[in-house]
Amino acid sequence: MNLIELNKIAVAMAAPGKGILAADESSGTIKKRFDSIGVESTEDNRRDYREMLFRTDEAMRESISGVILFDETIRQNAADGTPLVQLIKDAGSIPGIKVDKGAKDLAGAPGEKVTEGLDGLRERLNEYYELGARFAKWRAVIDINGADIPSGYCIATNVHALARYAALCQEANIVPIVEPEVLMDGDHDIDRCYDVTEFTLKSLFDELYAQDVALEGTVLKPNMVISGKKSENRAGVSEVAEKTVRCFRAAVPAALPSIVFLSGGQSDEEATAHLNAMNAEYADKMPWALSFSYGRALQAAPLQAWSGKPENVAAAQAAFAHRAKMNGLATTGEWSDGLEKAA
Repeated sequence: MNLIELNKIAVAMAAPGKGILAADESSGTIKKRFDSIGVESTEDNRRDYREMLFRTDEAMRESISGVILFDETIRQNAADGTPLVQLIKDAGSIPGIKVDKGAKDLAGAPGEKVTEGLDGLRERLNEYYELGARFAKWRAVIDINGADIPSGYCIATNVHALARYAALCQEANIVPIVEPEVLMDGDHDIDRCYDVTEFTLKSLFDELYAQDVALEGTVLKPNMVISGKKSENRAGVSEVAEKTVRCFRAAVPAALPSIVFLSGGQSDEEATAHLNAMNAEYADKMPWALSFSYGRALQAAPLQAWSGKPENVAAAQAAFAHRAKMNGLATTGEWSDGLEKAA
């Protein structure tokens, strides 16, 4: 493990004004998104769509620090034969790879999930490094449902797997993004999300320590502390920012270089506003950089603009560049609703 190099990458992934494009949708997920615009999910269409994003020069160079890829994508070439990984590198971004095999039913815990994919991971990581990946991602799913879910068993099982994955990544000189996502589905209030998020994060860092994972070469991709989608009284932007920062100050060690939030079902502007409020109001109170690792919140607008038509590529790239720029501004607390309306 080269910790100096791992730390360099972990810091670069949340450079001021930049964040991560999560383009690691599974085959099933990308099919659903293509279905929504009436486009068949073929290998060529998936390639063309992602190539379009990676060739958006303004966004990639100015606002995107890294790109999370799916197994298919890291092996694909652009229409002109250039490896997609090379397009990302040429734009000054860092290629990454999703390595988990998805959330499956957790035995003995109805309604809860555990993420699988540890078998053979060492060998896969070594291959991905040769293919150009310098960071990886593993997502754990923590649901909130009533008083009994999540269980301590579910959280313990998932954070143990996250730590095993992270240790294997660092062995392969790949920066691990550890992603314990407390879902915002449901009708819970923001305080319930706070309690579950704090417990999950403290459990995660206990496991990372126990398995000798170097935090200086690790990136955290968490949920924000936010009300459930179905909550009758959803918390506003300022409350989300304050409680998220307070929770993370209580649970996340200062040795961690960067935190890149997932959007987790928030609207495009909602995710941007929350991130901006944290950086605008609490920058002097946080030891780590706060940035973004968004999928849908960066891609929803360009996907709709593109709709699978070559003549729409320029409009789709403009939409992607705008969302990337808005979120880049949020990493430095410089975004405003007026900038959205002026675009």
